[in-house]
Amino acid sequence: MQDWLNMSAADLGRGIGAGDIDPVALTDTYLAAIDAHPASARIYSAVTHDRARSEAAAASARAQLGQRRGLLDGVPISWKDLFDSAGTATEAGSRLLAGRVPDRDAEVLQNATAAGLVCLGKTHMSELAFSGLGLNPMTATPPCINDAGAVAGGSSSGAAASVAHGLAAAGIGSDTGGSVRVPAAWNDLVGLKTTAGRVSARGTVPLAARFDTVGPLTRSVEDAALLLAALEGRTAPDLRGASLTGMRFATLQNTVMDGVRDAPKRAYLAAVERLEAAGATITPLTAPEVDDAMDLAATLFSAEAYGTWGAVIEADPDKMFGPIRDRFRGGRGITAPEFVSAWQRLDALRTVWAARVAGYDCVLMPSAPNMPPNAERLISDGNYYVTENLLTLRNTRVGNLMGLAAITLPTGVPSCGIMLCGAAMGEERLLRIAKAAETALG
Repeated sequence: MQDWLNMSAADLGRGIGAGDIDPVALTDTYLAAIDAHPASARIYSAVTHDRARSEAAAASARAQLGQRRGLLDGVPISWKDLFDSAGTATEAGSRLLAGRVPDRDAEVLQNATAAGLVCLGKTHMSELAFSGLGLNPMTATPPCINDAGAVAGGSSSGAAASVAHGLAAAGIGSDTGGSVRVPAAWNDLVGLKTTAGRVSARGTVPLAARFDTVGPLTRSVEDAALLLAALEGRTAPDLRGASLTGMRFATLQNTVMDGVRDAPKRAYLAAVERLEAAGATITPLTAPEVDDAMDLAATLFSAEAYGTWGAVIEADPDKMFGPIRDRFRGGRGITAPEFVSAWQRLDALRTVWAARVAGYDCVLMPSAPNMPPNAERLISDGNYYVTENLLTLRNTRVGNLMGLAAITLPTGVPSCGIMLCGAAMGEERLLRIAKAAETALG
Protein backbone atom coordinates (compact mmCIF):
# COMPACT_ATOMS: atom_id res chain seq x y z
CA MET A 1 0.00 0.00 0.00
CA GLN A 2 2.89 2.38 0.61
CA ASP A 3 3.66 2.18 -3.11
CA TRP A 4 0.32 3.88 -3.74
CA LEU A 5 1.69 7.08 -2.20
CA ASN A 6 4.08 7.61 -5.13
CA MET A 7 1.83 6.51 -7.99
CA SER A 8 0.30 8.91 -10.46
CA ALA A 9 -3.36 9.78 -10.05
CA ALA A 10 -4.10 8.07 -13.37
CA ASP A 11 -2.37 4.86 -12.32
CA LEU A 12 -4.28 4.86 -9.04
CA GLY A 13 -7.49 5.30 -11.00
CA ARG A 14 -6.58 2.41 -13.28
CA GLY A 15 -5.88 0.29 -10.21
CA ILE A 16 -9.31 1.13 -8.81
CA GLY A 17 -10.93 0.29 -12.14
CA ALA A 18 -9.13 -3.07 -12.27
CA GLY A 19 -10.27 -3.92 -8.76
CA ASP A 20 -6.70 -3.92 -7.41
CA ILE A 21 -7.13 -0.80 -5.26
CA ASP A 22 -10.05 -0.02 -2.99
CA PRO A 23 -10.72 3.73 -2.63
CA VAL A 24 -11.32 3.32 1.12
CA ALA A 25 -7.99 1.57 1.66
CA LEU A 26 -6.29 4.12 -0.59
CA THR A 27 -7.71 7.07 1.30
CA ASP A 28 -6.88 5.49 4.67
CA THR A 29 -3.32 4.99 3.46
CA TYR A 30 -3.02 8.65 2.54
CA LEU A 31 -4.62 9.84 5.78
CA ALA A 32 -2.27 7.63 7.82
CA ALA A 33 0.70 9.02 5.90
CA ILE A 34 -0.46 12.57 6.54
CA ASP A 35 -1.00 11.95 10.24
CA ALA A 36 2.44 10.33 10.60
CA HIS A 37 4.52 12.72 8.50
CA PRO A 38 6.80 14.98 10.58
CA ALA A 39 6.12 17.99 8.35
CA SER A 40 2.39 17.37 8.00
CA ALA A 41 1.37 20.43 10.05
CA ARG A 42 3.55 22.59 7.80
CA ILE A 43 1.92 21.18 4.66
CA TYR A 44 -1.77 20.80 5.55
CA SER A 45 -3.72 23.59 7.22
CA ALA A 46 -6.64 21.20 7.71
CA VAL A 47 -7.09 17.46 7.12
CA THR A 48 -10.70 16.52 6.34
CA HIS A 49 -10.70 12.95 7.66
CA ASP A 50 -14.48 12.52 7.81
CA ARG A 51 -15.15 14.02 4.40
CA ALA A 52 -12.38 11.99 2.79
CA ARG A 53 -13.60 8.70 4.26
CA SER A 54 -17.20 9.42 3.30
CA GLU A 55 -16.25 10.28 -0.28
CA ALA A 56 -13.98 7.24 -0.49
CA ALA A 57 -16.77 4.95 0.72
CA ALA A 58 -19.08 6.31 -1.97
CA ALA A 59 -16.38 5.82 -4.62
CA SER A 60 -15.79 2.27 -3.41
CA ALA A 61 -19.49 1.48 -3.72
CA ARG A 62 -19.61 2.88 -7.26
CA ALA A 63 -16.57 0.83 -8.22
CA GLN A 64 -18.15 -2.37 -6.92
CA LEU A 65 -21.31 -1.64 -8.91
CA GLY A 66 -19.41 -0.79 -12.11
CA GLN A 67 -20.66 2.79 -11.95
CA ARG A 68 -17.43 4.76 -11.68
CA ARG A 69 -17.73 8.37 -12.81
CA GLY A 70 -14.37 8.46 -14.53
CA LEU A 71 -10.75 7.42 -14.27
CA LEU A 72 -10.08 9.56 -11.18
CA ASP A 73 -13.15 8.41 -9.24
CA GLY A 74 -11.85 7.53 -5.76
CA VAL A 75 -8.44 9.22 -6.08
CA PRO A 76 -7.49 11.45 -3.10
CA ILE A 77 -6.11 14.96 -3.71
CA SER A 78 -5.35 18.14 -1.76
CA TRP A 79 -6.71 21.67 -2.13
CA LYS A 80 -4.91 24.97 -1.61
CA ASP A 81 -6.40 26.92 1.28
CA LEU A 82 -8.06 29.53 -0.91
CA PHE A 83 -10.71 27.23 -2.34
CA ASP A 84 -13.89 27.47 -0.30
CA SER A 85 -14.74 24.19 1.40
CA ALA A 86 -18.07 23.86 3.19
CA GLY A 87 -17.64 23.61 6.95
CA THR A 88 -13.83 23.76 6.80
CA ALA A 89 -11.80 26.90 7.39
CA THR A 90 -10.61 28.65 4.22
CA GLU A 91 -8.16 31.34 5.32
CA ALA A 92 -5.86 31.84 2.31
CA GLY A 93 -2.76 31.57 4.48
CA SER A 94 -3.61 34.76 6.33
CA ARG A 95 -4.35 35.56 9.95
CA LEU A 96 -6.56 38.32 8.58
CA LEU A 97 -9.02 35.62 7.53
CA ALA A 98 -8.72 33.44 10.64
CA GLY A 99 -11.98 31.69 11.41
CA ARG A 100 -13.43 32.16 7.92
CA VAL A 101 -15.58 29.05 7.33
CA PRO A 102 -17.57 28.95 4.05
CA ASP A 103 -20.97 27.29 3.85
CA ARG A 104 -20.42 25.86 0.36
CA ASP A 105 -17.63 24.49 -1.79
CA ALA A 106 -15.88 26.43 -4.53
CA GLU A 107 -17.23 25.55 -7.96
CA VAL A 108 -14.08 23.67 -8.92
CA LEU A 109 -14.28 21.62 -5.73
CA GLN A 110 -17.92 20.86 -6.51
CA ASN A 111 -16.94 19.72 -9.99
CA ALA A 112 -14.08 17.56 -8.71
CA THR A 113 -16.32 15.98 -6.10
CA ALA A 114 -18.91 15.24 -8.77
CA ALA A 115 -16.14 13.46 -10.72
CA GLY A 116 -15.50 11.28 -7.65
CA LEU A 117 -12.25 12.81 -6.43
CA VAL A 118 -11.65 12.55 -2.69
CA CYS A 119 -10.79 15.71 -0.72
CA LEU A 120 -7.98 15.03 1.77
CA GLY A 121 -7.88 18.58 3.10
CA LYS A 122 -6.49 22.08 2.67
CA THR A 123 -2.84 23.01 2.14
CA HIS A 124 -0.79 25.92 3.44
CA MET A 125 0.14 28.79 1.13
CA SER A 126 1.74 32.22 0.97
CA GLU A 127 -0.35 34.97 2.60
CA LEU A 128 -3.26 35.85 0.30
CA ALA A 129 -1.23 34.20 -2.49
CA PHE A 130 1.06 37.23 -2.94
CA SER A 131 4.51 35.61 -2.97
CA GLY A 132 6.32 33.17 -5.21
CA LEU A 133 8.53 31.83 -2.43
CA GLY A 134 6.10 29.95 -0.19
CA LEU A 135 7.52 31.51 2.97
CA ASN A 136 4.80 32.16 5.55
CA PRO A 137 6.05 32.97 9.07
CA MET A 138 2.49 33.86 10.11
CA THR A 139 1.03 30.35 9.60
CA ALA A 140 3.40 27.71 8.23
CA THR A 141 6.11 27.28 5.61
CA PRO A 142 6.04 23.93 3.76
CA PRO A 143 9.44 22.32 3.03
CA CYS A 144 10.93 21.74 -0.40
CA ILE A 145 11.26 18.07 -1.30
CA ASN A 146 14.91 18.55 -2.31
CA ASP A 147 16.07 20.72 0.59
CA ALA A 148 14.35 20.60 3.97
CA GLY A 149 15.74 24.01 4.88
CA ALA A 150 14.48 25.68 1.72
CA VAL A 151 11.07 27.04 0.81
CA ALA A 152 8.83 25.01 -1.47
CA GLY A 153 7.89 27.87 -3.80
CA GLY A 154 4.63 29.73 -3.75
CA SER A 155 2.09 30.59 -3.42
CA SER A 156 0.80 27.00 -3.83
CA SER A 157 3.54 25.78 -1.51
CA GLY A 158 1.57 23.21 0.45
CA ALA A 159 -0.10 21.91 -2.71
CA ALA A 160 3.30 21.05 -4.17
CA ALA A 161 4.67 19.70 -0.90
CA SER A 162 1.65 17.45 -0.38
CA VAL A 163 2.28 15.72 -3.71
CA ALA A 164 6.07 15.66 -3.57
CA HIS A 165 6.10 14.22 -0.04
CA GLY A 166 3.58 11.50 -0.92
CA LEU A 167 0.68 13.03 1.02
CA ALA A 168 -1.70 13.50 -1.94
CA ALA A 169 -2.01 12.03 -5.42
CA ALA A 170 -2.26 15.58 -6.82
CA GLY A 171 -2.81 19.11 -5.54
CA ILE A 172 -5.02 21.90 -6.79
CA GLY A 173 -3.50 25.38 -6.69
CA SER A 174 -3.85 28.82 -8.18
CA ASP A 175 -1.51 30.86 -10.37
CA THR A 176 -1.59 34.68 -10.60
CA GLY A 177 2.09 35.24 -11.38
CA GLY A 178 3.60 31.76 -11.17
CA SER A 179 2.05 30.21 -8.08
CA VAL A 180 1.41 26.79 -9.64
CA ARG A 181 4.52 26.59 -11.80
CA VAL A 182 7.20 27.74 -9.34
CA PRO A 183 6.36 25.23 -6.58
CA ALA A 184 5.84 22.52 -9.19
CA ALA A 185 9.27 23.21 -10.67
CA TRP A 186 11.04 23.36 -7.32
CA ASN A 187 9.44 20.07 -6.22
CA ASP A 188 9.97 18.16 -9.49
CA LEU A 189 6.30 18.12 -10.50
CA VAL A 190 4.17 19.05 -13.48
CA GLY A 191 2.32 22.34 -12.99
CA LEU A 192 -0.37 23.62 -15.37
CA LYS A 193 -1.25 27.31 -15.51
CA THR A 194 -4.58 27.68 -17.25
CA THR A 195 -5.70 30.70 -19.24
CA ALA A 196 -7.33 33.39 -17.10
CA GLY A 197 -11.10 32.98 -17.31
CA ARG A 198 -11.06 29.37 -18.47
CA VAL A 199 -11.50 27.53 -15.15
CA SER A 200 -14.08 28.89 -12.73
CA ALA A 201 -12.75 30.96 -9.83
CA ARG A 202 -16.17 31.14 -8.16
CA GLY A 203 -15.70 30.44 -4.47
CA THR A 204 -11.95 31.11 -4.63
CA VAL A 205 -10.32 33.78 -2.46
CA PRO A 206 -9.01 36.31 -5.01
CA LEU A 207 -5.68 38.11 -5.30
CA ALA A 208 -5.86 39.93 -8.65
CA ALA A 209 -8.96 38.64 -10.37
CA ARG A 210 -7.94 39.51 -13.94
CA PHE A 211 -4.81 37.38 -13.55
CA ASP A 212 -6.02 34.68 -11.14
CA THR A 213 -6.13 31.14 -12.57
CA VAL A 214 -6.78 27.66 -11.19
CA GLY A 215 -4.57 24.69 -12.06
CA PRO A 216 -3.25 21.30 -10.91
CA LEU A 217 0.16 20.24 -9.58
CA THR A 218 0.73 16.62 -10.55
CA ARG A 219 3.15 13.75 -11.08
CA SER A 220 2.50 13.52 -14.82
CA VAL A 221 1.11 15.40 -17.78
CA GLU A 222 -1.65 12.80 -18.04
CA ASP A 223 -2.70 13.66 -14.48
CA ALA A 224 -2.73 17.36 -15.33
CA ALA A 225 -5.02 16.73 -18.30
CA LEU A 226 -7.38 14.54 -16.26
CA LEU A 227 -7.56 17.03 -13.41
CA LEU A 228 -8.20 19.97 -15.71
CA ALA A 229 -11.16 18.02 -17.09
CA ALA A 230 -12.41 17.27 -13.57
CA LEU A 231 -12.14 20.91 -12.50
CA GLU A 232 -14.19 21.98 -15.51
CA GLY A 233 -16.62 19.08 -15.60
CA ARG A 234 -15.44 18.16 -19.10
CA THR A 235 -13.84 15.24 -20.93
CA ALA A 236 -10.04 15.05 -20.79
CA PRO A 237 -8.10 15.57 -24.04
CA ASP A 238 -6.71 12.50 -25.80
CA LEU A 239 -2.92 12.47 -25.35
CA ARG A 240 -2.27 9.23 -27.22
CA GLY A 241 0.22 9.38 -30.06
CA ALA A 242 1.67 12.73 -29.01
CA SER A 243 4.94 13.44 -30.81
CA LEU A 244 7.49 16.24 -31.14
CA THR A 245 8.22 15.43 -34.76
CA GLY A 246 7.67 18.57 -36.79
CA MET A 247 7.05 20.78 -33.76
CA ARG A 248 8.47 24.31 -33.86
CA PHE A 249 9.64 25.68 -30.53
CA ALA A 250 10.98 29.17 -29.87
CA THR A 251 13.44 29.72 -27.03
CA LEU A 252 12.82 33.18 -25.58
CA GLN A 253 16.12 35.02 -25.20
CA ASN A 254 15.36 38.40 -23.65
CA THR A 255 14.46 38.94 -19.99
CA VAL A 256 13.99 35.28 -19.02
CA MET A 257 17.64 34.31 -19.53
CA ASP A 258 19.08 37.27 -17.66
CA GLY A 259 20.90 36.21 -14.50
CA VAL A 260 19.69 32.61 -14.59
CA ARG A 261 21.63 30.66 -11.95
CA ASP A 262 24.00 27.92 -13.09
CA ALA A 263 21.94 24.82 -12.17
CA PRO A 264 18.65 25.96 -13.72
CA LYS A 265 20.47 27.21 -16.82
CA ARG A 266 22.36 23.96 -17.40
CA ALA A 267 19.22 21.90 -16.80
CA TYR A 268 17.19 24.05 -19.19
CA LEU A 269 19.75 23.98 -22.01
CA ALA A 270 20.14 20.22 -21.68
CA ALA A 271 16.36 19.81 -21.76
CA VAL A 272 16.12 21.91 -24.94
CA GLU A 273 18.72 19.66 -26.55
CA ARG A 274 16.64 16.59 -25.69
CA LEU A 275 13.52 18.16 -27.18
CA GLU A 276 15.45 18.92 -30.36
CA ALA A 277 16.78 15.37 -30.49
CA ALA A 278 13.19 14.11 -30.22
CA GLY A 279 12.21 15.93 -33.41
CA ALA A 280 11.41 19.52 -32.49
CA THR A 281 12.88 22.45 -34.40
CA ILE A 282 14.36 25.01 -32.00
CA THR A 283 14.61 28.71 -32.93
CA PRO A 284 15.91 31.54 -30.70
CA LEU A 285 13.38 34.35 -30.25
CA THR A 286 13.66 37.92 -29.03
CA ALA A 287 10.37 39.59 -28.09
CA PRO A 288 10.77 43.23 -26.94
CA GLU A 289 7.11 43.34 -25.94
CA VAL A 290 7.98 41.07 -23.00
CA ASP A 291 10.31 43.74 -21.61
CA ASP A 292 7.60 46.35 -22.04
CA ALA A 293 5.04 44.15 -20.29
CA MET A 294 7.40 43.57 -17.37
CA ASP A 295 7.54 47.32 -16.85
CA LEU A 296 3.76 47.29 -16.33
CA ALA A 297 3.70 44.41 -13.86
CA ALA A 298 4.00 46.40 -10.63
CA THR A 299 1.12 48.66 -11.65
CA LEU A 300 -1.14 45.85 -12.81
CA PHE A 301 -0.63 43.28 -10.05
CA SER A 302 -0.12 45.51 -7.02
CA ALA A 303 -2.95 47.94 -7.79
CA GLU A 304 -5.54 45.19 -8.16
CA ALA A 305 -4.23 43.27 -5.16
CA TYR A 306 -4.30 46.34 -2.91
CA GLY A 307 -7.66 47.40 -4.29
CA THR A 308 -8.98 43.98 -3.30
CA TRP A 309 -7.36 43.70 0.13
CA GLY A 310 -6.22 47.18 1.20
CA ALA A 311 -9.06 47.89 3.62
CA VAL A 312 -8.71 44.49 5.28
CA ILE A 313 -4.95 44.85 5.59
CA GLU A 314 -4.99 48.37 6.99
CA ALA A 315 -7.59 47.38 9.60
CA ASP A 316 -5.01 45.06 11.21
CA PRO A 317 -1.64 45.32 9.42
CA ASP A 318 0.37 43.62 12.16
CA LYS A 319 -1.25 40.30 11.29
CA MET A 320 0.80 40.19 8.09
CA PHE A 321 4.43 39.32 7.38
CA GLY A 322 6.05 42.69 6.68
CA PRO A 323 7.48 42.08 3.19
CA ILE A 324 4.16 40.75 1.87
CA ARG A 325 2.22 43.61 3.49
CA ASP A 326 4.65 46.06 1.89
CA ARG A 327 4.20 44.42 -1.49
CA PHE A 328 0.44 44.93 -1.24
CA ARG A 329 1.01 48.54 -0.23
CA GLY A 330 3.00 49.06 -3.41
CA GLY A 331 -0.36 49.39 -5.14
CA ARG A 332 -1.70 52.01 -2.75
CA GLY A 333 -0.55 55.05 -4.73
CA ILE A 334 -1.52 53.85 -8.20
CA THR A 335 -4.36 55.87 -9.66
CA ALA A 336 -7.32 54.56 -11.63
CA PRO A 337 -6.15 56.27 -14.87
CA GLU A 338 -2.71 54.68 -14.46
CA PHE A 339 -4.26 51.25 -13.93
CA VAL A 340 -6.59 51.54 -16.93
CA SER A 341 -3.81 52.86 -19.14
CA ALA A 342 -1.52 50.00 -18.11
CA TRP A 343 -4.17 47.43 -19.04
CA GLN A 344 -4.76 49.09 -22.40
CA ARG A 345 -1.03 48.97 -23.06
CA LEU A 346 -0.82 45.31 -21.99
CA ASP A 347 -3.68 44.35 -24.29
CA ALA A 348 -1.78 45.92 -27.19
CA LEU A 349 1.42 44.08 -26.22
CA ARG A 350 -0.48 40.79 -26.10
CA THR A 351 -1.53 41.36 -29.71
CA VAL A 352 2.09 41.94 -30.72
CA TRP A 353 3.19 38.78 -28.88
CA ALA A 354 0.47 36.67 -30.49
CA ALA A 355 1.52 37.77 -33.96
CA ARG A 356 5.21 37.17 -33.21
CA VAL A 357 4.75 33.60 -31.93
CA ALA A 358 1.98 32.54 -34.34
CA GLY A 359 4.35 30.31 -36.27
CA TYR A 360 5.52 28.37 -33.22
CA ASP A 361 3.88 25.53 -31.32
CA CYS A 362 5.36 26.63 -27.99
CA VAL A 363 7.74 29.15 -26.48
CA LEU A 364 10.30 27.71 -24.06
CA MET A 365 12.11 29.20 -21.05
CA PRO A 366 13.45 28.11 -17.65
CA SER A 367 10.53 27.75 -15.22
CA ALA A 368 12.45 29.58 -12.50
CA PRO A 369 15.81 31.30 -12.85
CA ASN A 370 16.90 30.39 -9.31
CA MET A 371 16.95 27.51 -6.87
CA PRO A 372 14.76 27.30 -3.73
CA PRO A 373 16.16 29.83 -1.23
CA ASN A 374 16.87 29.08 2.41
CA ALA A 375 13.85 29.89 4.57
CA GLU A 376 15.78 31.28 7.54
CA ARG A 377 17.76 33.67 5.36
CA LEU A 378 14.57 34.92 3.73
CA ILE A 379 13.21 35.80 7.17
CA SER A 380 16.37 37.45 8.45
CA ASP A 381 17.43 39.34 5.32
CA GLY A 382 14.68 41.63 4.00
CA ASN A 383 16.57 42.69 0.89
CA TYR A 384 17.27 39.07 0.01
CA TYR A 385 13.58 38.26 0.37
CA VAL A 386 12.56 41.03 -2.04
CA THR A 387 15.17 40.28 -4.69
CA GLU A 388 14.62 36.51 -4.61
CA ASN A 389 10.84 36.84 -4.73
CA LEU A 390 10.94 39.11 -7.78
CA LEU A 391 13.50 36.89 -9.52
CA THR A 392 11.55 33.74 -8.71
CA LEU A 393 8.39 35.04 -10.40
CA ARG A 394 10.04 36.79 -13.36
CA ASN A 395 9.87 33.99 -15.92
CA THR A 396 6.51 32.55 -14.97
CA ARG A 397 5.01 36.05 -15.03
CA VAL A 398 5.52 36.12 -18.80
CA GLY A 399 2.68 33.62 -19.12
CA ASN A 400 0.36 35.68 -16.92
CA LEU A 401 1.14 39.01 -18.56
CA MET A 402 0.67 37.60 -22.05
CA GLY A 403 -2.48 35.74 -21.04
CA LEU A 404 -1.19 32.30 -22.03
CA ALA A 405 -1.68 28.68 -21.12
CA ALA A 406 1.62 27.38 -19.73
CA ILE A 407 3.05 24.24 -18.16
CA THR A 408 6.25 23.39 -16.31
CA LEU A 409 7.86 19.97 -16.61
CA PRO A 410 10.67 18.41 -14.58
CA THR A 411 14.01 18.27 -16.38
CA GLY A 412 15.45 15.44 -14.29
CA VAL A 413 17.64 17.90 -12.37
CA PRO A 414 16.25 18.50 -8.85
CA SER A 415 14.24 21.74 -8.53
CA CYS A 416 14.88 22.73 -12.15
CA GLY A 417 11.95 22.90 -14.56
CA ILE A 418 11.38 23.84 -18.17
CA MET A 419 8.31 25.88 -19.08
CA LEU A 420 6.29 25.54 -22.28
CA CYS A 421 4.01 28.46 -23.13
CA GLY A 422 1.16 27.90 -25.58
CA ALA A 423 -1.69 30.00 -26.87
CA ALA A 424 -4.50 31.46 -24.78
CA MET A 425 -7.25 28.86 -24.31
CA GLY A 426 -4.97 26.32 -25.99
CA GLU A 427 -4.66 23.96 -23.03
CA GLU A 428 -5.60 20.81 -24.94
CA ARG A 429 -2.94 21.33 -27.60
CA LEU A 430 -0.39 22.39 -24.98
CA LEU A 431 -1.04 19.22 -22.97
CA ARG A 432 -0.47 17.02 -26.04
CA ILE A 433 2.82 18.79 -26.72
CA ALA A 434 3.76 18.53 -23.05
CA LYS A 435 3.03 14.79 -23.07
CA ALA A 436 5.46 14.33 -25.93
CA ALA A 437 8.01 16.58 -24.23
CA GLU A 438 7.64 14.64 -20.99
CA THR A 439 8.53 11.44 -22.84
CA ALA A 440 11.54 13.08 -24.46
CA LEU A 441 12.77 14.43 -21.14
CA GLY A 442 12.49 11.01 -19.55
